[in-house]
Amino acid sequence: MGAEENVHTVKYPRKELYIPKLGQTVEEVTVVNWLVEDGAKVEQGQAILEVETDKAVFPVEASSNGFLHRGPYKEGDVLPVVTTVAIISGPDDRFEVKGQGTAGLVPQAEQPAVIQGEPVSGVSVGNASRSADIGRLIVSPRARKLAVEKNVDLQRVVPSGGNGVRIVERDIIAYLSQAPKASPLAQKVATGAGIDLEGLKGSGPGGRIMKTDVEQSLRAAPVPTTPVPVQVSPTPEPDVLERLPLTGVRGIIAERMGASVHTTARVTLVMDVDATEFVAMRERIKARVVDEWGFAPGYNDILAKIVAAALRKFPYMNARLTSDAIEYLRPINLGMAVDTERGLLVPVIRNADQKSLRQFGQEFRDLADRARNRKLLPEDLSGGTFTITSLGAFGVDAFTPVINLPEAAILGVGRIAPKVVPRDGQPVIRTMCTLSLVFDHRLVDGAPAARFLSYIRDLVEEPYLLVSVLQE
Repeated sequence: MGAEENVHTVKYPRKELYIPKLGQTVEEVTVVNWLVEDGAKVEQGQAILEVETDKAVFPVEASSNGFLHRGPYKEGDVLPVVTTVAIISGPDDRFEVKGQGTAGLVPQAEQPAVIQGEPVSGVSVGNASRSADIGRLIVSPRARKLAVEKNVDLQRVVPSGGNGVRIVERDIIAYLSQAPKASPLAQKVATGAGIDLEGLKGSGPGGRIMKTDVEQSLRAAPVPTTPVPVQVSPTPEPDVLERLPLTGVRGIIAERMGASVHTTARVTLVMDVDATEFVAMRERIKARVVDEWGFAPGYNDILAKIVAAALRKFPYMNARLTSDAIEYLRPINLGMAVDTERGLLVPVIRNADQKSLRQFGQEFRDLADRARNRKLLPEDLSGGTFTITSLGAFGVDAFTPVINLPEAAILGVGRIAPKVVPRDGQPVIRTMCTLSLVFDHRLVDGAPAARFLSYIRDLVEEPYLLVSVLQE
C-alpha cells in the first residue's frame, strides 16, 4: 500500500482552527500571513497563521494533526477573536461556507445560548423567494452594532442564525468580505445617486471604486423618462494622500489615550535637572563595561533604576485606581515606551527595582528589539505599574505625556543638552534635562508628587547617592 493510499485511509478527526483569545481586551485581529498552504498536512502545535493585535503579531497553531483546509481570509482582513479560519481534517474535506457569506463558523462553545435582537419587518435577504418565506428577521445586538459601525444595509445580508432567520455577527463579516471596496466619497456619491456599487468596476488600487468611477457610471447610464434627483458633490476630492483606519495599534492608542484624557484628573509637574554628573557617570560606566556586557548602558537604563528606587521610597506613586479603591502595588513593574513603525508600544520590565543595571539593560534591549520586530507576547505588554517615556532623542526639551491607565502617573524625559544656567551668581554651561511628571490627582496630591519628582532630581544631580540607595 503506497503513501498516497495511507493518507486516505487514516482517520483524522475534524477540528476547527479558530483565532484564540489573546487577552481580555483583544476583540479582533488582523490577518498578517498564512504560513501553510491550503491542503497541506500539518501537525498539532505547528504555526499555521500569523495575526496581529493592537500590540504584537502572534502565531495561531494547529489544534490537531491532519490536513489544513483554509478559509477565505487573506492578508489585511480584520476578524473577531474565536472566528474559525480553517478546518483540520482528512485530505478530502473542505472549509464549508454557510449561506452566501465567506466567514468561518464561530465555535459553538463561544456562541451565547440565546441571542436576542429587534425584529426587522419586510427585509429582503439574498433573493425574492427567501424574502417571501421570512416575514420577520431577528438581528443580534453584536451584528446590529457592527452593521451600524460599517454602514451595512441589513437588507443585503444573508442570515445564518436561527435556521436562516437571524442575522448574527458572522453574517455581517461575511457581507463585508464580499462587498465592493469603495472610497468614502464614492460611497457618498453613489448613495446620493441611488447607484448600487455591486458590479461596478473600480479604477483605484486593488480595484477600489473611486468617485470618478461612480460619476462615469452616471454619465453612461441611460437618461430616465422621469428625472431622478442626483446629489453629486460639486467639491473636488479632498487633498488626502492616505486614510489610515483607526484599527489595530492606532485604534487602541486613540481609544486608550482618549479615555485617559477624559477620565483622569491630570496634573503636570515640570522640573529642570542638572544632569552634568549623571552624564559623566554614564560615560565612566560605559567605558568600563561595554566590552564585558556587549552593550553600552544608556541614559534610560540608569534613569529607570533611579525611578524604581524612587517608587520604592514613595509607594503611593506605584498605584492604580479601581472602581471603589486606590490600590498600592507591591511589584515595581516599569513600562518603557518604545517607538515602532506601528505606533507606540510599552513593554514592561517586571521587578525593575530588584534587577541590576546590566540585567535591566539586557531585558530592555530584548523587549525593544522584539517590539520593533512584532515579536512581543501579551505578557510583555501587561502588568505595568509606572511608565517612563522619552523624546529626548528627537530634540524635544519638554512635553506632557498621557497617563497609561490604570497607572497613577507617567514620567516624560526631555533631551539632555548643554545650557547656560546661573550657578553661584555666575552664568555657567551645564548639561541640563527637563523631567515632566504627569499624575492623576484622584490618587495623589500635588505635594507628595512633587516630593517624588524632587527625589528623582536629587539622584540625577548626584548619582553617586544611588549606590547607597540601592543598598538600603
